[in-house]
Amino acid sequence: MKRQGFSQAICSTVLMLWAGAAAAEDRGRDGQVNLLYWQAPSTLNPYLSGGSKDIEAASLVLEPLARYDSTGTMVPWLAERLPTLENGGISGDLRRITWTLREGLAWSDGSPVTAADVRFTWDYCTAEGAGCAQGDAFDGVSDVVMIDDRTVEVVFDAPRPFPYRPFVGATSPILQAAQFADCLGPAAPSCTEANFAPIGTGPFRVTDFRTNDVAVFEANPRYRDPDKPAFSRLVLKGGGSATDAARTVLETGEFDYAWNLQLSPDLLASMEAVGRGKAIVAFGTIVERLVINFTDPDPGLGPERSTAAYPHPILSDPRVRRALSLAIDRATLVEVGYGPAGRVTCNLLPAPAAYASTNNEACREQALDAASDLLEEAGWRDSDGDGVRDKDGRALSLLLQTSTNAVRQDFQAMLKHWWGQIGIDTRLRNVDGSVFFGGDAASPDTFQKFYADLQMFAGSFTGTDPESYLAGWRCDNAPTRESQWQGANIGRWCNPEYDALGDALARTGGLDDRAAIARDMNDLIVQDGAVIPLVDRGRVSAHVKSLAGIDMNAWDSELWNVADWYRVRDTE
Repeated sequence: MKRQGFSQAICSTVLMLWAGAAAAEDRGRDGQVNLLYWQAPSTLNPYLSGGSKDIEAASLVLEPLARYDSTGTMVPWLAERLPTLENGGISGDLRRITWTLREGLAWSDGSPVTAADVRFTWDYCTAEGAGCAQGDAFDGVSDVVMIDDRTVEVVFDAPRPFPYRPFVGATSPILQAAQFADCLGPAAPSCTEANFAPIGTGPFRVTDFRTNDVAVFEANPRYRDPDKPAFSRLVLKGGGSATDAARTVLETGEFDYAWNLQLSPDLLASMEAVGRGKAIVAFGTIVERLVINFTDPDPGLGPERSTAAYPHPILSDPRVRRALSLAIDRATLVEVGYGPAGRVTCNLLPAPAAYASTNNEACREQALDAASDLLEEAGWRDSDGDGVRDKDGRALSLLLQTSTNAVRQDFQAMLKHWWGQIGIDTRLRNVDGSVFFGGDAASPDTFQKFYADLQMFAGSFTGTDPESYLAGWRCDNAPTRESQWQGANIGRWCNPEYDALGDALARTGGLDDRAAIARDMNDLIVQDGAVIPLVDRGRVSAHVKSLAGIDMNAWDSELWNVADWYRVRDTE
């Protein structure tokens, strides 16, 4: 009855929003398309959230200068062409890259897109007190110079052998300067109208946004291709669970597309057998991982909890972190959680192949005895025979939190069991995904706040070069009150050797040399236990058979080519 109630509720929403949807002769000819993102977006401004649900929803409206296609190839988007050394777009000293906007680009309100908007986007994300979630994309940028109305030159403070970080991919789109002019610095989160209804260049524009619930879009009448998108209206509904989402596409056909289906392989296969839709998978760089909190989340510390002021009393010891990893049976996690859509990984960087280290393969085998020995060596012993180790009057008890979905709760249960076998008491907490991955600086339950000992979630990077992604673990990228809890270094890990490698990567050209440094950075993160990789995850979504044109993409937003989607009338 609970699932039926959810299904009826979302159907009512879709039917209500369907009313009034109009089709034009070409653009909008296929009426309405309905997407179910069971982790509902909380904002449509990707600069205020690191959550995939928000970044992907925003990508329907906001676009970058270039992005990555489904093969991982960088392609020009709002830019006329890709700047290279060969075509003169990158300076010989590797300190400048020049982008030229397509001619005739317009915002959805009819005003022209200009170089001033590109420069403003940099100003917006780097403004003091902004708490920009994508700030690492602009590391090393010293200026963005407007050459003319269509041309900007991005200037770096040092040679950048890979200068395609700013304004590339779904995490770094262009904002309209006029709309966000009063939203710089600390004012950014309070600009509700702009954050919930950004004016963009994408195939759709926002007509209604209800945070953590539903977003409604209509075809952008000023989209640069007059025949696209095929749909006049797009409804992105949030709520429910991954199971509900899969059923509404694969079993009932009530929705056209369901995102991020972290379901057991058997359950997904049984739904697909109904014949209404099909699951789609693409492997890229998504890694389900455990993140270790290097700071103390004790509520008794008040505003200083989970900050660098207080190191973690248990997990600061690398032997404990190593023991946690050794006790995990990753092959079982893959079998139970993902089946063909998952692979065991011991690396934070599983792909591209050039960046995948071979130095961490020992994690593929569970080693409970070795894990127990490490805890003994660290002084954790079961002094009272209750099955839980203790030391200096403190029990070896940890809180593991994650978002709410069936696979992650299964993983929590298995981790609790395995860690219990080596004398660790594990308490479990799960938080609604819309809250957990949201960007609300006031919420105590976001993964950025990290008010727990360990967290489990997935992360990835767009494109095929990991420099920007790896920069997220630099010491200065830890979320703080001053940054409004934005920052990619969720675990507050700080290693000067790692930062030095990051500096070297930023100066290094040539794929082989860059790959070697990236592998070293991966090894530092993994071998120091800052992150414990679990599963190399394929992106799994599903669509009804009548929905065509989808090109599943693990390197950018899944919705990267939504302008090309269309309806097939006869699918039998």
